Amino acid sequence: MKLKLLACTAQRPDRRAIANCIYEIATGINTVLAQELTEILLEGDSIDLELTDKNSGSALRALRKLNIDYEIQES
Repeated sequence: MKLKLLACTAQRPDRRAIANCIYEIATGINTVLAQELTEILLEGDSIDLELTDKNSGSALRALRKLNIDYEIQES
């Protein structure tokens, strides 16, 4: 499944929690890249991620909990 993370609408976003979430749900992402992608997202730019299908439901719940707006993209 492909996701586009659009924005983080949290009042005070938790950078570490967002980076950990990206690291855990995305395929082919290491911790350093997850931190860089978090900074890009918090600066207002969208990012694209590839998820494994087995954890897509829990990944979407985790993103909602962190107040991250996302869009599911067609494969």
